[in-house]
Amino acid sequence: MLKTRITELFGIRHPIIQGGMQWVGTGELVSAVANAGALGVLTALTQPTPEALGKEIERTREMTDQPFGVNLTILPAITPPPYEEYAQAIVGSGIKIVETAGRSPEPFMELFKAYDVKVIHKCTSVRHALKAQAVGCDAVTIDGFECAGHPGEDDIPSLVLLPQAAEALDVPVAGCGGFSDAKSLVAALALGGEAIVMGTRFMATKESLIHQNVKDKMTEADERSTNLMFRTMHNTARVFKN
Repeated sequence: MLKTRITELFGIRHPIIQGGMQWVGTGELVSAVANAGALGVLTALTQPTPEALGKEIERTREMTDQPFGVNLTILPAITPPPYEEYAQAIVGSGIKIVETAGRSPEPFMELFKAYDVKVIHKCTSVRHALKAQAVGCDAVTIDGFECAGHPGEDDIPSLVLLPQAAEALDVPVAGCGGFSDAKSLVAALALGGEAIVMGTRFMATKESLIHQNVKDKMTEADERSTNLMFRTMHNTARVFKN
């Protein structure tokens, strides 16, 4: 069993985090990850309302007695979700670990700290990670260019970004992007990371609710099987070639 500051911070046995994923981060997957000794993370906005999130948290607790967290992704929108109500549902349900992403979690930090919630914020650059540390986050995830979803606009791979973040920050850093197995976990630890965050890898598990045909395509994929889109909108996303 590997002990790092992140395993001790979150009370988990292994330095592995299942990152929040829209439509995928539900109780079945999260509880399985937690029962295996890693950190499972429910995705708040997968649930249609804050009340539904509270019910999903309770449903997950029926499947595991291990620690798990909730992801709250804060994005600009013409009609934004009721983020404050989701945050209240999280703390009101007794959740003690929150993964934030998108915009700065600063508006919610006072609430989270009042309920002794540990916050890990997902960043795509060292400068954003330093800001997350400054506003009180307990740890950060640093997303390299390899990651699925939104890898940022700087195109810096994990091999460069993770050691720079680990050197610049005082709080523990988890690496994300290109990590999928024991070899890459060891690499992340060697680069100064104290955990890895995986998303795509967990999508291919039996506990993931996506269709088996999609899982089969994913496991047949190679290093050229993704595309980048939304680049001209400065909201780059890495997606599966379809």
